[in-house]
Amino acid sequence: MKFEQKIRRWYLQNKRDLPWRKTKDPYLIWLSEIILQQTRIDQGMSYYHRFSQRFPDVFSLANATEDQVLKHWQGLGYYTRARNLHKAAKQIVIQHGGWIPETYDAILELPGIGDYTAAAIASIAFGKPYPVVDGNVMRVISRIYGIDTPVNTNKGKKEILQKLQKLISPKDPGTFNQAVMEFGALHCKPANPDCNTCIFKKDCEALKKNMVGLLPRKEPKIKTKKRFFNYLVLIDKGSSSTEIWLSKRTHQDIWKNLYEFPGREDSTLWSIRKLKNKLQMGGIKNTEINISQPFNDYRHILTHQQIHARFFRIEAKEEALSNILSALSISNSIKINAQDVSSYAIPRLIDRFRIENNVF
Repeated sequence: MKFEQKIRRWYLQNKRDLPWRKTKDPYLIWLSEIILQQTRIDQGMSYYHRFSQRFPDVFSLANATEDQVLKHWQGLGYYTRARNLHKAAKQIVIQHGGWIPETYDAILELPGIGDYTAAAIASIAFGKPYPVVDGNVMRVISRIYGIDTPVNTNKGKKEILQKLQKLISPKDPGTFNQAVMEFGALHCKPANPDCNTCIFKKDCEALKKNMVGLLPRKEPKIKTKKRFFNYLVLIDKGSSSTEIWLSKRTHQDIWKNLYEFPGREDSTLWSIRKLKNKLQMGGIKNTEINISQPFNDYRHILTHQQIHARFFRIEAKEEALSNILSALSISNSIKINAQDVSSYAIPRLIDRFRIENNVF
């Protein structure tokens, strides 16, 4: 039996019951693929339901504001995905009348869509024979066919792609692509795959050569960068209601256009003494402000980045708080009522701190 027939039969018997597999709507298939980039299915499922209910089609997404889109994406991370999804929806409305293009090349021209996502949409929604190449697929193909070229190199990806182009079913490429991905996710796992019950155990080159644990081969990863964020929870002491400051991240970096507490990135986390010294150098008198002991430190892991954060609660009158922002050269800050903070799109790190410390 051929590879395509085996993997298809296995898939039809073992596939998970997922909502985006019950539709041919290219918008919902596109949305699911974007959400599942860098996200586990169990985590992304609730976001898929919530996002698709709020933005059920391309037009509703295109007509939304970026803040609305980011708010519904909040907590999922990798916010560039949401911004590109929004940009692509606008482009689809303007250039294609609200219809997602059917050709691979046209799909590839949309913001935030690369080879993998374009192939997934083209094959699953429109029946085009373009193979998808993700981590699960590379693992399955490299093991069964004994490909030991590092899969995180262009040469390795090209070799996998060429093999898939020979294997993919021209009649039902969407099912083929989903079957290979599902087989890698459920059976041909990264560690301790169940080779004894594998449908390919007689064909698998890695199993024959005792190389299952060595494939797919990868070149060493890029080292993780550590970053240190010092946040100031500024509270207006003179206001009748609790009012605080938020800053919008507008530069080309993580969390672009999301809101956070005002702060500064530095080479290390600050002590209260260091913070006071910085403020004194900026002309802020200690008698004007009340700095509480910092909250427990937080660590937040991103791809190739490890964020270390410390939060300081500072109470003072509005003028002194404004002077603090100026002294530390913190821009793009707004003053809001504390009870409204949940209406702003904020990074998961900030939301976690706020909830765990019962802050606003």
